[in-house]
Amino acid sequence: MIWLTGQLAPDFKTIADFRKDNGKAIREVCREFVALCRKLDLLVAASVAIDGSKFKAVNARDKNFTEAR
Repeated sequence: MIWLTGQLAPDFKTIADFRKDNGKAIREVCREFVALCRKLDLLVAASVAIDGSKFKAVNARDKNFTEAR
């Protein structure tokens, strides 16, 4: 899509506003997509989903948890 629009890319505020303003429609599209995948037998009980989220890890002594703690 970015290629088609000549390298235009929305900023974080545009994306956040779009998600806020269209939450119900986005959920419905996702629901329909899952229903389609089920209809086509693309989902099984052992499915695993991974998203592209990245989190900064901190493993300092005072912030980590062990079994004893």
